[in-house]
Amino acid sequence: MIDLRIASSDLAALRSTVLGHKDERCAVLLTSRLEQGRRALLVREIVLPEDADYARRSPIHAELRPDFVARVTKRAKLASLSLVFVHTHPGDQSPRFSRTDDEGERELAAFLARRGLEEPHAALVLSDGGMCARLLGRPDMIRVVSVGDRLTVEFDAHREETTAAPMFDRQVRAFGIEGQKVLQELRVGIVGLGGTGSIAAQQLAHLGVRDFVLIDPDHLELTNLNRVVGASESDVDLPKSELARRHVQAIAPTARVRSVVGDVVHAAVAKELLSADIILCCTDSHGSRSVIQQVAYQYLIPCVDVGSTITTHDGQVTGVYGRVQLLGPDQACLWCSGLLSSEEVRRDMMSAFERKADPYIQGAHEPAPSVISLNGTVVSLAVTMLLGIVTAVPVGPRHLIYNASASTLRPARATPQDGCFICSRQGVFGRGDLQPLFARQD
Repeated sequence: MIDLRIASSDLAALRSTVLGHKDERCAVLLTSRLEQGRRALLVREIVLPEDADYARRSPIHAELRPDFVARVTKRAKLASLSLVFVHTHPGDQSPRFSRTDDEGERELAAFLARRGLEEPHAALVLSDGGMCARLLGRPDMIRVVSVGDRLTVEFDAHREETTAAPMFDRQVRAFGIEGQKVLQELRVGIVGLGGTGSIAAQQLAHLGVRDFVLIDPDHLELTNLNRVVGASESDVDLPKSELARRHVQAIAPTARVRSVVGDVVHAAVAKELLSADIILCCTDSHGSRSVIQQVAYQYLIPCVDVGSTITTHDGQVTGVYGRVQLLGPDQACLWCSGLLSSEEVRRDMMSAFERKADPYIQGAHEPAPSVISLNGTVVSLAVTMLLGIVTAVPVGPRHLIYNASASTLRPARATPQDGCFICSRQGVFGRGDLQPLFARQD
């Protein structure tokens, strides 16, 4: 199956532009591709034809001029992009492709093949009552997913009917049967299965998530036992991702769990996240956060970043803080938020040999203070935010700062910077497989 993934702001702009007219309207989406994991077309740009670019237009039909199609086809071929041809249908009913659409798409598909454009391409039809999408000139329907403040499946012809088990009765009373179904169909990637990630996996399994990708390079140490849920002293030296898998499947024996013992600063490991619907970043390094957030923007996969900090001075605790922040389309990245250090990223990307040989890196990092109560508080905020992203739970803020010392929780807002190399349209946004990850390629 292939997804069509589009930023929520782009989908809103598309709808407002092509709907609400007496005649049918058209648009073309320029998309990059995701071929690994869950295959997808990732919308990078919307091309809107001018009035002169239509050959014909009426309340029940719209046809683009061949020279306009040739121009967008040339742009797509030069940039190695795929095309999604969009048109509207009248009325407020959920639209379906017509026989006229079938004939027009076959001609378009043949034209693109003659021009040597790499597949896949797609078609999308919109009405005031909804949308549907399929591969161009073929009957294969594709899922449409909008990504922004919320993660919403706009259209899915292949969705299987699922029911909620009686154990979820109290949750169904909170966010409805549809919300529970969404959780049960969601694939969640969790990076870092230590003090925060292990709690996140536990909570999500209890909520009904049944599909996980769990990534962590480390093995359990004795000093981890104060905060890694589901672990005991007999588990020392076992991989943390395996311990989390075991704990999830103890809660939900039928859960599908892919456990990866590896570091996301390596591109091959980071690409394990490409099949996820949403990511929880529970790592404690700048390098891993840098790579994970690139995945979020480059592949339009939202990520909830989780962090907790206990500051000390002369042996005394001076502050206890937490942060939960959504990363992805229409959100400021960690660089724009001033939360990443280029020097720390450089260090994290090095091998042990390279660190030892670098004259500017002295010694090793000291372990940071950590307690399970703070981790649990911050993870609960993150999981609640995730519920607000994927269900109808009315959770608004997408960036939260917790100060335990002052007993405050406040929303924050960072501004995306123009031209940012990560979160802007000039950066890696929506580039998919066209852009290598800024990670170790070995």
